[in-house]
Amino acid sequence: MSSVLKAKHQRLVLIIIALIAIIGAGLLASYALRNEASLFYTPDQIAANPPAPGQAIRLGGMVQEGSLSTMADGITVSFTVTDKESSTVPVRYTGILPDLFVEGSGVVADGRMDPDGTFIADELLAKHDENYVPRELQDMDQHSPDKTLETLESVT
Repeated sequence: MSSVLKAKHQRLVLIIIALIAIIGAGLLASYALRNEASLFYTPDQIAANPPAPGQAIRLGGMVQEGSLSTMADGITVSFTVTDKESSTVPVRYTGILPDLFVEGSGVVADGRMDPDGTFIADELLAKHDENYVPRELQDMDQHSPDKTLETLESVT
């Protein structure tokens, strides 16, 4: 008998090696990304089960009325995010605020909790409702959401 593998066995060995390589690549990718996944939290969820300080999370809620203040450096702001419940989370952000960011509006912030319970935001996304119209088009009657919907329905 020859010690050379038959073609059928060679294919089987190649398939096993390929499967091991794919599983290894998947495990390596999940290990590398384990700290980069941002879990979404509301203030109520943070109050009930706070994430570990430094863990990347995404905080969503409403900017509490009267909570927005600008620090002495002029680019750092602090505000409070609240949800439907009574829970609140203090937030600090350094950077340029989105145009739609105002008190009472929705916000989604990416960042981390610091040990004293303040959320340090790296990025802010201001949310708007479905009736949003760009500032440039607010004066144009034909671009109101209701008229646009009517126009689309008449075309179809």
